[in-house]
Amino acid sequence: MMKKQLFKLFLFTVLLVLGNSGIIYAYNDALQPLVSPELLKAGKLQMLWQNKLPMQENESIEKLYILDNRIYALSSQNYLVSLNRETGEVIFSRPLVKAGLPVVGFNLYKEEIFSIAGNKLIQINTEFGSDLSVKGLKFGAACPAARNNSFFYIASTDTLMHILRADDKVRTSKISAQNNSVITSILADEKFVIFATSAGNCIRITTDASNRLWQFDAADSIVEPIVRDGNFLYFASSDTNLYKLNLLNGKLVWKYQTGAELKKSPTVTENLVYQYVSDKGLLAINKKTGQFEWRLAEGLDLLTETNGKAYVITNRPTLTVMSNEKNMKMYSVNFADTSRYAVNTVDSKIYIAAKDGRISCINPIE
Repeated sequence: MMKKQLFKLFLFTVLLVLGNSGIIYAYNDALQPLVSPELLKAGKLQMLWQNKLPMQENESIEKLYILDNRIYALSSQNYLVSLNRETGEVIFSRPLVKAGLPVVGFNLYKEEIFSIAGNKLIQINTEFGSDLSVKGLKFGAACPAARNNSFFYIASTDTLMHILRADDKVRTSKISAQNNSVITSILADEKFVIFATSAGNCIRITTDASNRLWQFDAADSIVEPIVRDGNFLYFASSDTNLYKLNLLNGKLVWKYQTGAELKKSPTVTENLVYQYVSDKGLLAINKKTGQFEWRLAEGLDLLTETNGKAYVITNRPTLTVMSNEKNMKMYSVNFADTSRYAVNTVDSKIYIAAKDGRISCINPIE
């Protein structure tokens, strides 16, 4: 299991200052680079930092999450490490829940992380990794929980959404879709709650669940999570369509027919919506019009987008750079050791990891 005293790794860290660039690199020179310096240079990339999390035999990094100024790594043994995503410095490390138990969702609200781990709602302090609250649940979670200042919203596998007061975790009400379908996604704000179902319903309710404000019905199950961008919602459905809705009234803005059942949610950036489609690769759709822009057959997901370029991880795996202005492939870089990655829509940084615990932060050079 990942050792608690990960900070000891930084005793071996060398700080390199390159010329007059003013960029400081945190880099352990004893580690084999996840991507070689030669490949990075050829791909117009630079490594900002690299770290390695100690792993037990048969343990690996399972997921990477970007939340605010941190990147979180969750291991296959349910061990959690928080790193400063600018420097790679370890903030805290801890077991999240016993190995083998399911971890459903990992979200940030103000100064806390919350997750459904096993059969418990866990709140964690972002600075120290200590428990703020642990609430036992009498049901299994169907999808990641959501919250606002007043309530937690937790969908159970019995088709109900349970509304718990945020301060004492007492359930105040419960709600379900009128067709009693399983809830697949929840999105909460201080003014509204939206949830989606396996029957294709997208429903907006008041925060106390006392009123249903609107309902939109797709033909089949909605894939978790729904993505909010301003006053619009984007989601993928098993009915093969990618949807854009008006959040305020639930009206359809556009839908794009992909020709295949969708099993992954879209990634939304300033001008484009990126959608993975089985056997077709990654599609880029114009966010405003819903029109097709380009397709990369081997593409899996967007890593980051900057200066009119999309940096895409592929199934080879390589990093492929696409020009969003010319709708064409520019070049690829071998990312052979990459087994995990994080989607970053905040800035230009690329976060990748290997099975052996190496994590790298890479930045495009313009």
